[in-house]
Amino acid sequence: MAKKKTIDFQALLNEVDTLFPTYQALDQDGNVVDESLVPDLSDEQLVELMSRMVWSRVLDQRSTALNRQGRLGFFAPTAGQEASQLASHFAFEKEDVLLPGYRDVPQLIKHGLPLYQAFLWSRGHVVGNEYKDDLQALPPQIIIGAQYVQAAGVALGLKKRGKKNVAFTYTGDGGSSQGDFYEAINFAGAYKANGVFYIQNNGFAISTPRDQQTAATTLAQKAVAAGIPGIQVDGMDPLAVYTVSKLAREWAANGNGPVLIEAVTYRYGAHTLSGDDPTRYRSKELDDEWQKKDPLIRFRNYLQNKGLWTKEQEEEVMENAKQEIKDAIAEADKVPKQKVSDFLKNMFEEQPQNIQEQIKFYEAKESK
Repeated sequence: MAKKKTIDFQALLNEVDTLFPTYQALDQDGNVVDESLVPDLSDEQLVELMSRMVWSRVLDQRSTALNRQGRLGFFAPTAGQEASQLASHFAFEKEDVLLPGYRDVPQLIKHGLPLYQAFLWSRGHVVGNEYKDDLQALPPQIIIGAQYVQAAGVALGLKKRGKKNVAFTYTGDGGSSQGDFYEAINFAGAYKANGVFYIQNNGFAISTPRDQQTAATTLAQKAVAAGIPGIQVDGMDPLAVYTVSKLAREWAANGNGPVLIEAVTYRYGAHTLSGDDPTRYRSKELDDEWQKKDPLIRFRNYLQNKGLWTKEQEEEVMENAKQEIKDAIAEADKVPKQKVSDFLKNMFEEQPQNIQEQIKFYEAKESK
Protein backbone atom coordinates (compact mmCIF):
# COMPACT_ATOMS: atom_id res chain seq x y z
CA MET A 1 0.00 0.00 0.00
CA ALA A 2 1.45 3.29 -1.14
CA LYS A 3 2.17 5.72 1.65
CA LYS A 4 0.13 8.93 1.42
CA LYS A 5 2.22 12.05 0.89
CA THR A 6 2.47 14.20 4.00
CA ILE A 7 3.02 17.29 1.86
CA ASP A 8 2.11 17.46 -1.83
CA PHE A 9 4.45 20.16 -3.13
CA GLN A 10 3.08 20.06 -6.67
CA ALA A 11 -0.43 20.56 -5.31
CA LEU A 12 0.78 23.63 -3.41
CA LEU A 13 2.13 25.12 -6.64
CA ASN A 14 -1.00 24.31 -8.58
CA GLU A 15 -3.18 25.87 -5.91
CA VAL A 16 -1.33 29.18 -6.08
CA ASP A 17 -1.42 29.28 -9.87
CA THR A 18 -5.22 29.01 -9.96
CA LEU A 19 -5.59 32.20 -7.91
CA PHE A 20 -4.38 34.52 -10.65
CA PRO A 21 -6.59 34.46 -13.76
CA THR A 22 -6.16 37.08 -16.47
CA TYR A 23 -8.91 39.69 -16.28
CA GLN A 24 -10.22 40.81 -19.66
CA ALA A 25 -13.16 43.02 -20.71
CA LEU A 26 -12.63 43.03 -24.51
CA ASP A 27 -11.44 40.29 -26.81
CA GLN A 28 -8.91 41.09 -29.52
CA ASP A 29 -11.71 42.11 -31.93
CA GLY A 30 -13.16 44.64 -29.50
CA ASN A 31 -16.14 42.55 -28.39
CA VAL A 32 -17.18 42.64 -24.72
CA VAL A 33 -16.42 39.34 -23.01
CA ASP A 34 -16.98 40.43 -19.41
CA GLU A 35 -19.58 43.15 -18.88
CA SER A 36 -18.61 43.46 -15.20
CA LEU A 37 -15.22 44.84 -16.20
CA VAL A 38 -16.57 47.52 -18.55
CA PRO A 39 -16.03 50.79 -16.67
CA ASP A 40 -18.67 53.45 -16.15
CA LEU A 41 -16.93 56.02 -18.36
CA SER A 42 -18.84 58.65 -20.33
CA ASP A 43 -18.67 58.74 -24.12
CA GLU A 44 -16.38 61.78 -23.87
CA GLN A 45 -14.04 59.94 -21.50
CA LEU A 46 -13.88 56.90 -23.79
CA VAL A 47 -12.99 59.13 -26.74
CA GLU A 48 -10.39 60.96 -24.63
CA LEU A 49 -8.77 57.65 -23.65
CA MET A 50 -8.62 56.54 -27.28
CA SER A 51 -7.17 59.91 -28.28
CA ARG A 52 -4.42 59.55 -25.67
CA MET A 53 -3.54 56.09 -26.93
CA VAL A 54 -3.34 57.28 -30.55
CA TRP A 55 -1.27 60.25 -29.40
CA SER A 56 1.12 57.87 -27.64
CA ARG A 57 1.53 55.74 -30.79
CA VAL A 58 2.40 58.88 -32.80
CA LEU A 59 4.80 60.01 -30.08
CA ASP A 60 6.55 56.65 -30.27
CA GLN A 61 6.89 56.85 -34.04
CA ARG A 62 8.11 60.45 -34.09
CA SER A 63 10.48 59.94 -31.15
CA THR A 64 12.03 56.99 -32.96
CA ALA A 65 12.58 59.14 -36.04
CA LEU A 66 14.01 62.02 -34.00
CA ASN A 67 16.38 59.61 -32.26
CA ARG A 68 17.59 58.29 -35.60
CA GLN A 69 18.17 61.88 -36.74
CA GLY A 70 20.28 62.56 -33.65
CA ARG A 71 17.77 65.05 -32.25
CA LEU A 72 16.89 62.96 -29.18
CA GLY A 73 19.13 61.01 -26.83
CA PHE A 74 17.89 58.02 -24.85
CA PHE A 75 14.58 56.57 -26.02
CA ALA A 76 12.68 53.45 -24.97
CA PRO A 77 9.91 52.51 -27.45
CA THR A 78 6.33 52.15 -26.22
CA ALA A 79 4.23 51.02 -29.23
CA GLY A 80 2.00 48.14 -28.17
CA GLN A 81 1.89 49.22 -24.53
CA GLU A 82 -0.64 52.05 -24.94
CA ALA A 83 -3.33 50.27 -22.94
CA SER A 84 -1.07 49.26 -20.06
CA GLN A 85 0.38 52.77 -19.88
CA LEU A 86 -2.34 55.25 -20.83
CA ALA A 87 -5.43 53.34 -19.65
CA SER A 88 -3.81 52.72 -16.27
CA HIS A 89 -2.81 56.35 -15.92
CA PHE A 90 -6.34 57.39 -16.86
CA ALA A 91 -7.55 55.87 -13.57
CA PHE A 92 -5.43 58.15 -11.39
CA GLU A 93 -5.86 61.74 -10.26
CA LYS A 94 -3.62 64.73 -10.77
CA GLU A 95 -2.77 64.77 -7.05
CA ASP A 96 -1.59 61.14 -7.13
CA VAL A 97 2.18 60.82 -7.33
CA LEU A 98 3.68 59.16 -10.41
CA LEU A 99 7.10 57.53 -10.15
CA PRO A 100 7.87 56.42 -13.69
CA GLY A 101 10.46 54.13 -15.15
CA TYR A 102 12.36 55.26 -18.24
CA ARG A 103 9.70 53.84 -20.59
CA ASP A 104 6.81 55.63 -18.87
CA VAL A 105 7.27 59.03 -20.46
CA PRO A 106 3.76 59.07 -22.06
CA GLN A 107 2.11 58.82 -18.62
CA LEU A 108 4.46 61.49 -17.29
CA ILE A 109 3.48 63.93 -20.04
CA LYS A 110 -0.22 63.28 -19.46
CA HIS A 111 0.40 63.81 -15.74
CA GLY A 112 1.61 67.33 -16.52
CA LEU A 113 5.23 67.38 -17.74
CA PRO A 114 5.55 69.66 -20.79
CA LEU A 115 6.57 67.65 -23.84
CA TYR A 116 9.62 69.80 -24.58
CA GLN A 117 10.97 68.97 -21.11
CA ALA A 118 10.53 65.27 -21.80
CA PHE A 119 12.65 65.75 -24.92
CA LEU A 120 15.27 67.61 -22.88
CA TRP A 121 15.30 64.74 -20.35
CA SER A 122 16.01 62.40 -23.25
CA ARG A 123 18.98 64.60 -24.15
CA GLY A 124 20.27 64.51 -20.57
CA HIS A 125 19.58 68.20 -20.06
CA VAL A 126 19.03 69.36 -16.48
CA VAL A 127 16.02 71.49 -17.52
CA GLY A 128 14.24 68.23 -18.31
CA ASN A 129 14.27 67.45 -14.58
CA GLU A 130 13.08 70.83 -13.32
CA TYR A 131 9.47 70.15 -12.35
CA LYS A 132 6.89 72.69 -11.27
CA ASP A 133 5.64 72.33 -7.70
CA ASP A 134 2.19 71.20 -8.80
CA LEU A 135 3.53 68.28 -10.87
CA GLN A 136 3.15 65.27 -8.62
CA ALA A 137 5.89 63.15 -10.15
CA LEU A 138 9.59 62.34 -10.10
CA PRO A 139 11.82 62.17 -13.19
CA PRO A 140 11.93 58.73 -14.87
CA GLN A 141 14.17 56.25 -13.09
CA ILE A 142 16.89 54.64 -15.20
CA ILE A 143 17.99 52.00 -12.67
CA ILE A 144 15.84 48.90 -13.18
CA GLY A 145 13.17 48.68 -10.49
CA ALA A 146 14.58 51.48 -8.31
CA GLN A 147 11.41 53.55 -8.70
CA TYR A 148 9.58 50.88 -6.68
CA VAL A 149 11.56 51.79 -3.57
CA GLN A 150 10.90 55.48 -4.11
CA ALA A 151 7.20 54.77 -4.62
CA ALA A 152 7.00 52.78 -1.40
CA GLY A 153 8.45 55.72 0.52
CA VAL A 154 6.15 58.26 -1.11
CA ALA A 155 3.16 55.96 -0.55
CA LEU A 156 3.95 55.75 3.17
CA GLY A 157 4.36 59.52 3.31
CA LEU A 158 0.91 60.01 1.82
CA LYS A 159 -0.56 57.61 4.36
CA LYS A 160 1.12 59.29 7.33
CA ARG A 161 -0.15 62.68 6.15
CA GLY A 162 -3.68 61.33 5.98
CA LYS A 163 -3.96 61.87 2.23
CA LYS A 164 -6.55 60.06 0.13
CA ASN A 165 -4.06 59.93 -2.73
CA VAL A 166 -1.67 57.23 -3.86
CA ALA A 167 1.79 56.79 -5.29
CA PHE A 168 1.91 54.65 -8.43
CA THR A 169 4.82 53.23 -10.34
CA TYR A 170 5.76 50.92 -13.19
CA THR A 171 8.49 48.46 -14.03
CA GLY A 172 8.93 45.72 -16.62
CA ASP A 173 8.87 41.97 -16.10
CA GLY A 174 12.65 42.04 -15.69
CA GLY A 175 12.27 44.63 -12.95
CA SER A 176 10.12 42.21 -10.97
CA SER A 177 13.19 39.99 -10.54
CA GLN A 178 15.20 42.79 -8.92
CA GLY A 179 15.79 43.10 -5.20
CA ASP A 180 14.30 46.60 -5.15
CA PHE A 181 11.00 45.14 -6.34
CA TYR A 182 10.66 42.73 -3.42
CA GLU A 183 11.91 45.19 -0.85
CA ALA A 184 9.46 47.85 -2.00
CA ILE A 185 6.29 45.75 -2.05
CA ASN A 186 7.25 44.13 1.26
CA PHE A 187 7.84 47.53 2.89
CA ALA A 188 4.66 49.02 1.44
CA GLY A 189 2.68 45.97 2.48
CA ALA A 190 4.02 45.97 6.05
CA TYR A 191 3.02 49.61 6.51
CA LYS A 192 -0.15 49.41 4.39
CA ALA A 193 1.12 52.31 2.34
CA ASN A 194 -0.98 54.03 -0.34
CA GLY A 195 0.74 52.48 -3.34
CA VAL A 196 -0.18 50.86 -6.65
CA PHE A 197 2.64 48.91 -8.30
CA TYR A 198 2.60 47.87 -11.96
CA ILE A 199 4.55 45.20 -13.77
CA GLN A 200 4.33 45.69 -17.52
CA ASN A 201 5.06 42.16 -18.61
CA ASN A 202 6.02 42.25 -22.28
CA GLY A 203 7.53 38.78 -22.22
CA PHE A 204 11.19 39.75 -22.31
CA ALA A 205 13.64 41.27 -19.83
CA ILE A 206 15.58 42.93 -22.64
CA SER A 207 16.42 39.68 -24.48
CA THR A 208 15.69 37.14 -21.73
CA PRO A 209 12.32 35.36 -22.11
CA ARG A 210 10.09 35.71 -19.08
CA ASP A 211 9.96 31.98 -18.40
CA GLN A 212 13.76 31.94 -18.11
CA GLN A 213 13.99 34.66 -15.50
CA THR A 214 11.46 33.31 -13.00
CA ALA A 215 9.66 30.05 -12.22
CA ALA A 216 6.53 31.92 -11.17
CA THR A 217 3.58 31.14 -13.45
CA THR A 218 2.34 34.71 -13.13
CA LEU A 219 4.16 37.78 -11.88
CA ALA A 220 1.07 38.92 -10.00
CA GLN A 221 1.48 36.02 -7.57
CA LYS A 222 4.70 37.59 -6.28
CA ALA A 223 2.35 39.79 -4.24
CA VAL A 224 1.59 36.80 -2.01
CA ALA A 225 5.01 36.99 -0.37
CA ALA A 226 4.36 40.61 0.57
CA GLY A 227 0.87 39.92 1.90
CA ILE A 228 -0.78 42.27 -0.58
CA PRO A 229 -3.36 41.75 -3.37
CA GLY A 230 -1.92 40.79 -6.75
CA ILE A 231 -3.91 40.75 -9.97
CA GLN A 232 -3.15 39.89 -13.59
CA VAL A 233 -4.89 41.80 -16.35
CA ASP A 234 -4.84 41.71 -20.16
CA GLY A 235 -2.49 44.62 -20.80
CA MET A 236 -3.70 45.03 -24.40
CA ASP A 237 -7.25 45.66 -23.19
CA PRO A 238 -7.74 49.32 -22.18
CA LEU A 239 -11.08 48.80 -20.45
CA ALA A 240 -9.88 45.96 -18.24
CA VAL A 241 -6.67 47.83 -17.41
CA TYR A 242 -8.66 50.93 -16.46
CA THR A 243 -11.16 49.04 -14.30
CA VAL A 244 -8.50 47.09 -12.42
CA SER A 245 -6.44 50.26 -11.92
CA LYS A 246 -9.42 52.25 -10.66
CA LEU A 247 -10.33 49.59 -8.11
CA ALA A 248 -6.72 49.23 -6.99
CA ARG A 249 -6.43 52.98 -6.54
CA GLU A 250 -9.58 53.08 -4.40
CA TRP A 251 -8.32 50.19 -2.28
CA ALA A 252 -4.96 51.85 -1.65
CA ALA A 253 -6.30 55.39 -1.17
CA ASN A 254 -8.70 54.14 1.50
CA GLY A 255 -5.84 52.92 3.68
CA ASN A 256 -6.06 49.20 2.90
CA GLY A 257 -2.48 48.97 1.66
CA PRO A 258 -0.84 48.56 -1.75
CA VAL A 259 -1.82 46.49 -4.78
CA LEU A 260 0.40 44.79 -7.35
CA ILE A 261 -0.91 44.68 -10.94
CA GLU A 262 0.64 42.61 -13.71
CA ALA A 263 -0.37 43.88 -17.16
CA VAL A 264 0.38 41.24 -19.80
CA THR A 265 1.38 43.25 -22.84
CA TYR A 266 3.76 43.33 -25.79
CA ARG A 267 6.09 45.98 -27.10
CA TYR A 268 6.73 45.91 -30.83
CA GLY A 269 9.99 47.85 -30.86
CA ALA A 270 13.39 47.35 -29.30
CA HIS A 271 14.05 47.47 -25.57
CA THR A 272 15.72 50.82 -26.17
CA LEU A 273 17.26 52.49 -29.22
CA SER A 274 20.67 52.27 -27.56
CA GLY A 275 21.85 49.16 -29.37
CA ASP A 276 19.14 46.51 -28.82
CA ASP A 277 18.09 44.38 -31.81
CA PRO A 278 14.85 42.47 -31.03
CA THR A 279 15.14 40.34 -34.19
CA ARG A 280 17.94 38.45 -32.43
CA TYR A 281 15.59 37.03 -29.80
CA ARG A 282 12.02 37.50 -31.10
CA SER A 283 10.48 35.78 -34.10
CA LYS A 284 8.31 37.37 -36.76
CA GLU A 285 5.61 34.83 -35.91
CA LEU A 286 5.52 36.08 -32.32
CA ASP A 287 5.31 39.71 -33.47
CA ASP A 288 2.49 38.82 -35.87
CA GLU A 289 0.60 36.98 -33.14
CA TRP A 290 0.66 40.00 -30.85
CA GLN A 291 -0.16 42.45 -33.64
CA LYS A 292 -3.58 40.77 -33.74
CA LYS A 293 -4.09 41.82 -30.10
CA ASP A 294 -3.11 45.46 -30.72
CA PRO A 295 -4.77 47.72 -28.12
CA LEU A 296 -5.54 50.44 -30.65
CA ILE A 297 -7.29 48.05 -33.03
CA ARG A 298 -9.45 46.44 -30.36
CA PHE A 299 -10.41 49.76 -28.75
CA ARG A 300 -11.07 51.34 -32.16
CA ASN A 301 -13.41 48.48 -33.02
CA TYR A 302 -15.20 48.84 -29.67
CA LEU A 303 -15.71 52.59 -30.11
CA GLN A 304 -16.74 52.31 -33.76
CA ASN A 305 -19.40 49.76 -32.81
CA LYS A 306 -20.74 52.32 -30.34
CA GLY A 307 -20.64 55.07 -32.98
CA LEU A 308 -18.03 57.05 -31.04
CA TRP A 309 -14.99 56.90 -33.33
CA THR A 310 -14.29 57.50 -37.02
CA LYS A 311 -11.31 57.37 -39.32
CA GLU A 312 -11.49 61.16 -39.66
CA GLN A 313 -11.33 61.61 -35.86
CA GLU A 314 -8.25 59.44 -35.65
CA GLU A 315 -6.51 61.30 -38.47
CA GLU A 316 -7.22 64.60 -36.72
CA VAL A 317 -5.74 63.30 -33.46
CA MET A 318 -2.66 62.09 -35.34
CA GLU A 319 -2.14 65.40 -37.12
CA ASN A 320 -2.54 67.36 -33.89
CA ALA A 321 -0.03 65.07 -32.18
CA LYS A 322 2.51 65.56 -34.97
CA GLN A 323 2.17 69.34 -34.70
CA GLU A 324 2.47 69.19 -30.89
CA ILE A 325 5.66 67.16 -31.22
CA LYS A 326 7.05 69.50 -33.88
CA ASP A 327 6.42 72.54 -31.65
CA ALA A 328 7.92 70.81 -28.60
CA ILE A 329 11.15 69.79 -30.32
CA ALA A 330 11.50 73.36 -31.61
CA GLU A 331 11.07 74.68 -28.07
CA ALA A 332 13.62 72.18 -26.75
CA ASP A 333 16.09 73.33 -29.40
CA LYS A 334 15.84 76.91 -28.07
CA VAL A 335 17.10 75.93 -24.61
CA PRO A 336 20.87 76.63 -24.28
CA LYS A 337 22.95 73.48 -24.51
CA GLN A 338 24.02 71.75 -21.33
CA LYS A 339 27.50 72.61 -20.07
CA VAL A 340 29.76 70.50 -17.87
CA SER A 341 30.08 73.49 -15.54
CA ASP A 342 26.29 73.51 -15.17
CA PHE A 343 26.33 69.89 -14.01
CA LEU A 344 29.00 70.70 -11.44
CA LYS A 345 27.12 73.73 -10.15
CA ASN A 346 24.07 71.56 -9.57
CA MET A 347 25.92 68.95 -7.49
CA PHE A 348 26.06 70.89 -4.21
CA GLU A 349 24.31 73.87 -2.67
CA GLU A 350 27.75 75.01 -1.50
CA GLN A 351 30.51 73.70 -3.73
CA PRO A 352 33.58 72.27 -1.98
CA GLN A 353 36.99 73.49 -3.12
CA ASN A 354 37.67 70.68 -5.59
CA ILE A 355 34.34 71.28 -7.33
CA GLN A 356 34.98 75.02 -7.45
CA GLU A 357 38.29 74.31 -9.16
CA GLN A 358 36.63 72.06 -11.70
CA ILE A 359 33.94 74.68 -12.42
CA LYS A 360 36.64 77.27 -13.15
CA PHE A 361 38.47 74.80 -15.37
CA TYR A 362 35.42 73.98 -17.46
CA GLU A 363 34.11 77.55 -17.63
CA ALA A 364 37.47 78.62 -19.08
CA LYS A 365 37.29 75.78 -21.59
CA GLU A 366 33.65 76.46 -22.51
CA SER A 367 34.30 80.18 -23.09
CA LYS A 368 36.72 79.49 -25.95
